[in-house]
Amino acid sequence: MPIWTITAFGWGAGRFNLLGDQAQQVLGRFAFTFAMPSLLFLTMAKSRPGELAQPGVAVFALSLVAVFAAGLIASRRLFRRKKAEQAIGAMAASYVNSANLGIPVAVHVLHDTSFIVAAALFQMLFITPLILVLIELDVRRDAGRRWLRMLQLPIRNPVVGASAAGVAVAALGLRLPDEVASPLTILGGGAVPAALFALGMSLTARAAADPGERAERSVLVALKIAVQPLLAYALGRWAFGLGGHELFAVVLCAGLPTAQNAFIFASEYRLDTALPRDTVLLSTLLSMASLSLIAVLLG
Repeated sequence: MPIWTITAFGWGAGRFNLLGDQAQQVLGRFAFTFAMPSLLFLTMAKSRPGELAQPGVAVFALSLVAVFAAGLIASRRLFRRKKAEQAIGAMAASYVNSANLGIPVAVHVLHDTSFIVAAALFQMLFITPLILVLIELDVRRDAGRRWLRMLQLPIRNPVVGASAAGVAVAALGLRLPDEVASPLTILGGGAVPAALFALGMSLTARAAADPGERAERSVLVALKIAVQPLLAYALGRWAFGLGGHELFAVVLCAGLPTAQNAFIFASEYRLDTALPRDTVLLSTLLSMASLSLIAVLLG
């Protein structure tokens, strides 16, 4: 309830333009660049590095890759998208919102961010380069510079960089002085409300009305909201023997809606932005029911 309530406040602020036209981008950038890295750095600095290597991460990875492949095939065979847009479609069907929604869910529902951080690292280090390679093979614009940017992604992403720095502190057994920990604690406290508020503001867009476009979005949203968590449950329970809180964490994270990165990538490469925008919107709205159902059944 707190998660959806804050998201609703953000939607109201965006719907009635209470904070100005640039508020969503500024608030989202603040959360992504400063607040979330602070929270994740402190969390990882107090963790055990071995906790990141857990069977649940393998289940999450397998379910994501399988749905990614299904989205790629659907975009190619059913909707005849060009190769770069096939990658965007596959991303929209499988790439979870591990930041704006995943971290708040991990904090308030799972009471532990280690799993969502491991999931985010897998997406950033393995799936993101794959998506960008598929796009690059089609568009081939300014290839040298874009390949350099791809290699720099783990360094330029503050969430990944802060998480890696926190793991390094934990691995070395270092203790953070209060002069460092106190301001980061205060800053990290703004991560969840800022991210959820920005997420709510982003939900004021309208989905496509064309029947063909609706069919495509329906397939991608179904893959994201229904197929991916169900597959994660099946793999986790019957292939890996997971249960209890560990299975709950895997299914909940697999059921997160489409990340806004899909829209950002489409914009960056000047591809169709309506597809990822609508998939983000619809999957996020439906996830309010699906994530709550997962929490009731497995939590």
